[in-house]
Amino acid sequence: MNRSLLLVFVVSTIAAAQPIHGFVEKQVAYTGGAYKDEVFRYRLRSPSTVEKGKRYPLVFFLHGAGERGDDNEKQMRHFPELWGKSEYAKAFDCFVLAPQCRVDKRWVEVPWGDGPSLPLPKEPSHQMRAALLAYEATLKAYPIDEDRIYLTGLSMGGYGTWYLAARYPGRFAAVAPICGGGPEARAAAFKDVKLWAWHGDEDRAVPVSRTRRMIAAIKKAGGKPRYTELEGVKHDSWVQAYRPRAVLPWMFKQKR
Repeated sequence: MNRSLLLVFVVSTIAAAQPIHGFVEKQVAYTGGAYKDEVFRYRLRSPSTVEKGKRYPLVFFLHGAGERGDDNEKQMRHFPELWGKSEYAKAFDCFVLAPQCRVDKRWVEVPWGDGPSLPLPKEPSHQMRAALLAYEATLKAYPIDEDRIYLTGLSMGGYGTWYLAARYPGRFAAVAPICGGGPEARAAAFKDVKLWAWHGDEDRAVPVSRTRRMIAAIKKAGGKPRYTELEGVKHDSWVQAYRPRAVLPWMFKQKR
């Protein structure tokens, strides 16, 4: 390799590894289904200062369908990018995990329309399993307070949030699904979960009925979920949900 080509290679490699909004690039190798030692890259933000002997909250974020890919950048939209703002970085100084789902795949293999809620699949999807590998690697490598792990996601990630929390209801200190739908048959699993769901009443991509039915089912099972339905809001309820004084202050007060 000549010197000019080497320089281009080095510069490209350095550029690809640069943090985005304070999120560094990580990766795990996943084997399952059609994947064999497949590299799944993800992003992780750490607190501004990590003190020895101290443990910190972790937010596990699942992005929507528009952020799918393997560039390890698109999933920075809507939620992770908020940590590029000082008001978020100071108020919610924590670890944030942002995996990325591949194009044409889903966090959970269920339809997004206004059809009947499907039961919890026997096993997580391969995309979710890869994300959980990243989650487990984060718990092992960093000082995470396991009583302050928060799960949230929007749209496709809202579905992922509902279904992952239904599978592991005791794992998260708080759960915030945004404009998604969940497994109504598993509503009893949310009875003791600290949950706050959000949805716009004019959402045409994911009908608001999906959240309404899930909330009603949890209440019927004896749970006390919080629910905010935004009047006149379409498929972007996360804009209001993730404002500095909306769901996040409540989330960070919760402990398992």
